[in-house]
Amino acid sequence: MYIPISSRAQPYLPLSATSPNLILTTKSFPKKNNPFLFVHLPISPTAANMSYQMELGGDSSPQRKTAGRGKIEIKRIENTTNRQVTFCKRRNGLLKKAYELSVLCDAEVALIVFSSRGRLYEYSNNSVKGTIERYKKAISDNSNTGSVAEINAQYYQQESAKLRQKIISIQNSNRKLMGETIGSMSPKELKNLEGRLDKSVNRIRSKKNELLFAEIDYMQKKEVDLHNDNQLLRAKIAENERNNPSILPSMNLMPGGSNYEQIMRPPQTHSQPFDSRNYFQVAALQPNNQHYSSAGRQDQTALQLV
Repeated sequence: MYIPISSRAQPYLPLSATSPNLILTTKSFPKKNNPFLFVHLPISPTAANMSYQMELGGDSSPQRKTAGRGKIEIKRIENTTNRQVTFCKRRNGLLKKAYELSVLCDAEVALIVFSSRGRLYEYSNNSVKGTIERYKKAISDNSNTGSVAEINAQYYQQESAKLRQKIISIQNSNRKLMGETIGSMSPKELKNLEGRLDKSVNRIRSKKNELLFAEIDYMQKKEVDLHNDNQLLRAKIAENERNNPSILPSMNLMPGGSNYEQIMRPPQTHSQPFDSRNYFQVAALQPNNQHYSSAGRQDQTALQLV
């Protein structure tokens, strides 16, 4: 290794006497009439540092160090004024570093600082609340280290406990509505319970009336439809009677005929006057009247159809 040494380092040439392993050579350059000494020695960091200090014209002693900034002991500052000044300086530096970190690294940063007097200082490149919610979510995700089965079991246990409490509450409320557990209730509670029952009864009665009115409307509409159908059938029967007079007796006995209602009418009592329309002569029902005719009979036997 060759280390160039300028002519300013010539007073230190006796160094070769203390270090016999150093080989000193002199070379001159044609462009600069300034000789340089080249020291040929094995690679040694200490020797290289010494030659560098010689070239700079400084002291080559390795023990000498430049005076640096002293370390500050990290502890609470007792002086109130100094503590407040230090807080302001370091707070501004911390806020500045947070801003630089968010800008340079595109990071989401949220900084919250409370002073000793309780004053709030904050910085966030997005939103402090949003960053805190994101932090809570990340913490909850990391804390769920259990298996899926354990998590599901815990969830269902909690839900079942809630449902049991709800069932017990509903059962107690139903008992009160039925008047079973009202012995320990105060007059105010009884009055509230009575109001609830009145409201329930009114709602039930209103629903019942609504259903009844709807059914009545339906039956009335059905009655109108049946009446219209009956009128239509009567009109058709009358038209058929007019078109075919030969089938008039048989049609009169059919439902809807002119004599059907008279035939199906219940028999009259003795107190009611005799109605000849409800009776038919036997001779009218038989084609031959000679078996029933008699010279001595003045009247004919009547047959009542019931």
